Amino acid sequence: MITGIKGTRLRKAAAVAVTSGALLATGALTAAPAQAVTKPTIVAKGGYVMNNANAKTLYTKAADTKLSTGSTTKIMTAKVVLAQSNLNLDKKVTIQKAYSDYVVANNASQAHLIVGDKVTVRQLLYGLMLPSGCDAAYALADTYGSGTTRAKRVASFISKMNTAAKSLGLTNTHFDSFDGIGNGNNYSTPRDLTKIASSAMKNSTFRTVVKTKSYTAKTITKTGSTRTMGAWTNTNTLLSSYSGAIGIKTGSGPEAKYCLVFAATRNGKTVIGTVLASSSITQRATDATKLLNYGFATI
Repeated sequence: MITGIKGTRLRKAAAVAVTSGALLATGALTAAPAQAVTKPTIVAKGGYVMNNANAKTLYTKAADTKLSTGSTTKIMTAKVVLAQSNLNLDKKVTIQKAYSDYVVANNASQAHLIVGDKVTVRQLLYGLMLPSGCDAAYALADTYGSGTTRAKRVASFISKMNTAAKSLGLTNTHFDSFDGIGNGNNYSTPRDLTKIASSAMKNSTFRTVVKTKSYTAKTITKTGSTRTMGAWTNTNTLLSSYSGAIGIKTGSGPEAKYCLVFAATRNGKTVIGTVLASSSITQRATDATKLLNYGFATI
């Protein structure tokens, strides 16, 4: 007779061996079960992740709750510009005093564009998406809206943004600004924003811009000389901290809190998603990292 702790272990081992043998004999134990991936907890009020290849949902948290979007709005700004027929990315736009006055009045993030300088549309897209320039956003809206006055052109451009959202079948999104500094009626959801971003990422210029960490524009001054602008640094820290990160856009504001639309590619698979209303710059990156890790583990 086997006694004591050692004896108990031996009896348990024997029982396990017998059970395993029976299962193997009947073919019931053919493969070890895949380890379940724990759904992460994030601080952000809303989150959504999907497989970019087939739009399959991988994660949701208040994914269809309308929230302020902050500067993630600029994804749609860029998408509308890039959708223009016969778009010339080398077209030069003269920076107006109105753009500069606007960012000062709103204490807004800016690309520090100089009044009177001629800046290409391509450069404006970098100024829009990297330092989140509201002056660049204004310049693009003024250039690609229709109308005899600046106010009409801007209204026309915002209308194009809303038309683009409708064409994607999005029912929980509305824009009342070209940059996210809205008048109380600028909102989307984590799911809708992810779909907007996924659509924008089909454009090669957009993909190139949003994965760029730093960009230095050379503009043409009033006198015709070349001005080398200060480098624009991408506000998306994931580009440096997350292996495979390819974009996309940060956002923040008193109402929006801290937002991030993100994407990464690993082993040929792309995960894309959004966090809205996180608690800080650091936390939105942490939230996004958790969701990317979860996405790749479950894709």
